Amino acid sequence: MQIIELLTPHYEAAWLPWAVQYFFLVGMSTGAALMAAWGVWSRPESAAGKALPLIIVLLLVTVVTAPVSLLADLHQPARFWHFYAHFTPWSWMSMGAVLLPLFVTLSLGLCLAWWLGSRRWMRFLAVPLVISAASIVVYTGAEIAVVRARLLWNNPWVPVNLALTAWLAAVGAALLLTLWVPAGRDVAVRAWLGKLGLFMSLALLAVASVWMASGYVMQTPSFREALELYTNFPIWRISLWLSVALGAIVLAMWLRPGWWLESKAMLVLLGVAACAAAWGFRWALFMGVQGVPKYGAGLYVYSIPLGGDGLMGIIGVFGLCVAVLTAVLWALEHKERVLS
Repeated sequence: MQIIELLTPHYEAAWLPWAVQYFFLVGMSTGAALMAAWGVWSRPESAAGKALPLIIVLLLVTVVTAPVSLLADLHQPARFWHFYAHFTPWSWMSMGAVLLPLFVTLSLGLCLAWWLGSRRWMRFLAVPLVISAASIVVYTGAEIAVVRARLLWNNPWVPVNLALTAWLAAVGAALLLTLWVPAGRDVAVRAWLGKLGLFMSLALLAVASVWMASGYVMQTPSFREALELYTNFPIWRISLWLSVALGAIVLAMWLRPGWWLESKAMLVLLGVAACAAAWGFRWALFMGVQGVPKYGAGLYVYSIPLGGDGLMGIIGVFGLCVAVLTAVLWALEHKERVLS
């Protein structure tokens, strides 16, 4: 009997948890930008118009913290300058170095216009902000989908799933903000967010169904790769069924607004579940997929470090979000006290 030993080299993960944080926050900021534009062009007495203050808060928090995660993911913040000194328009990452600052500037401009009470400037900025948000959705999705060496990434459904899960997280985060922003106490605002969340969940279900059906019929490389992982590796089976269970719970809650509309505990559960689903999808997409060898068999075992490139970095980014949110809520409270 002959024994053949196979040796697999250890590779460091190219995408660190910083990337998960960046794609999570910047995706939510695009969702907040779209909802903010909706509120700006709606009547002030409508649900979307009443929700504008809490959407502005969400937009401000996410658009400030997302670039911090991106700079951390570059390991050396000075590398950001290289995108301008050596601009390569055929690279989506290089294009992002132009599109992201424009999006951040327009978002901060809309927030400032709202703070000053200038509806005219808000409407003026809302249109280019929507276009800019769409460009961020395209650039972040394409940055992943163009990687041909990763079969699970290299398919047109990845950008769509990134967008829909990000917007679902934006709705979930907005629901959580209704507990602190006075405008969110209006039941009509929460009901409006619930309808948006239901739409996003149904859209995700439709996209997943189309991907599975088309993949099975046409035997696409991404579907075959996913099927192989599901068949051969228990961790992927567990992750899939946990995702299905979480998605079913979230969808059931959207369908029954009476479960959460008047209950703070259930509202928190729904908001956290929506955000966790989006964040978990990005963790599986970036960190889990990197565990699949580009060539060869088996899985690369990734253990999350405890330092800045791992657990502390994740906690730090969410801590930054809490700090910015606290400052924004304090400023809103101070403004209302002065006006009253």
